[in-house]
Order: sequence, then structure tokens, then C-alpha cells
Amino acid sequence: MGNFSSDVQVRFRDIDAMGHVNNAVYATYVEQARTEYFKQVLETGLDAVPSVLASLELSYERPILLEQSVTVEIDVPEMGRSSLPMTYEVLADGERVATAESIQVFLDPETEKPSPIPDRFRERIAEFEGLADAAGSQTD
Repeated sequence: MGNFSSDVQVRFRDIDAMGHVNNAVYATYVEQARTEYFKQVLETGLDAVPSVLASLELSYERPILLEQSVTVEIDVPEMGRSSLPMTYEVLADGERVATAESIQVFLDPETEKPSPIPDRFRERIAEFEGLADAAGSQTD
């Protein structure tokens, strides 16, 4: 899948009455990985980037158990003018257990309206992901 992966610790509190990771926790695992992506690829914390999560879709394939090792792989297939679509594979012991898609929208810090992805971020993502169009796509 993607060039980026993040290991996630399964905590006892993630387990529900059925004995596996609760479905809502998968979104937290994806969020943790997205936060790591911003730290490593953009060299800044997600909290320092004026943006908002506009959508998140999760598809579940199998449960995750407490003793399993979890990794989230991320791919950025393209960039919009202000939107950053990301796809995810959640793996437990190396086997896919879920997939997800999200869209992060960059905002103007003053108006809080969608704003173009800053060039410095666009260039880092394009280089990391091997995207040809660092100047920006207009797919918003």
C-alpha cells in the first residue's frame, strides 16, 4: 500500500465485551497514524496545521484481538486544492483487518474557510508519495 506505516499499541481498554477491539477504536488507530504522518512527512504536529477532518469512512473485515500487533499503512493518492485524501489499511499481525478513507481539509486560520494546501506541505507530500503534480491538482 502506502509509503508510510505506523505501529499502534492495542490497549486493554480498547477491548469490548465481545473480546476484541471495539469498532470505534479503529477510528482512533487511524487518527494516531494520521498524526504520525503529519509529524514525520510534514515535520509538524497535526495540531499546528490549520485543518479539519471533513470525512472518515471505515470498512471492517475482521476483529483485532488484544495480543495482536497492529500497523496502519497510509497512502495519499492525490491532492486537491485544499483537500488531502488519505487511504489506510489497518493490519493485525500483518493481515488486513480494515480499510479507511479520510479527507483532511486545510483552512485559512483567520476565516476558517477552505484554503489551498500550503506549498511547503504540498511539496513534502508530493515528494514523499511520489506524486507528479506538486504544483497542485484542482480536484476539490
